[in-house]
Amino acid sequence: MNRILIVEDERRMARGLQGLLTKQGYAVDAVYTGSSGLDYALSGIYDLIVLDIMLPEMDGLSVLRQLRSSGVEVPVLLLTAKSEVEERVRGLDCGADDYLSKPFDTGEFLARVRALTRRRDRLLEDTLHFGDVSLDRGQMMLCCGSERIRLGPKEFQIMECLMDEKNRVVSRQRLYEKVWGLLSETEYNNVEVYITFLRRKLRALHSRVQIRSARGTGYFMEVGE
Repeated sequence: MNRILIVEDERRMARGLQGLLTKQGYAVDAVYTGSSGLDYALSGIYDLIVLDIMLPEMDGLSVLRQLRSSGVEVPVLLLTAKSEVEERVRGLDCGADDYLSKPFDTGEFLARVRALTRRRDRLLEDTLHFGDVSLDRGQMMLCCGSERIRLGPKEFQIMECLMDEKNRVVSRQRLYEKVWGLLSETEYNNVEVYITFLRRKLRALHSRVQIRSARGTGYFMEVGE
């Protein structure tokens, strides 16, 4: 499931876009100031950022420049009430991937969101490998030899994050934010519940890969004996 961040100070519009995208199956967070948008975007958990230019505290172009200078390459769709060519050029020069002028048609907005998330998905490796297991991103399948088990969406997101980091410890906070989002009120211990599910599935596959706990920190993967 792709996770999208909306940074828009018009709360009615932000909530409308959030509802629209949620109905399309995206996980969506919305914030209303440029500084909050920057903080959330730097978390690295988003697959797309929908960013208004005219924002309080920090304008959208400043947010975008900070993201790019920090090495955050997530696609950004800029929104603005201005339609001048110079404004669009400035946004694209700052590192935006696409641009929409308000007011816009919701169908066009969704089409641009789909295009940007597809582009990002194509850049990701189709299959991740660790030890004797592989993770098929397209099918959400965990595989070991000829054995295959389909993962649920949250199981998949946690396993993907662990396999992306390979031998490094991934904090519980990072996993929680990746799967449930920064604004979620879901119980924090749900991370441990889904780690338990994944451990059972690895055993069912007769894999040597194990998910280990780093005391008080998070989790990491290793190949057992």
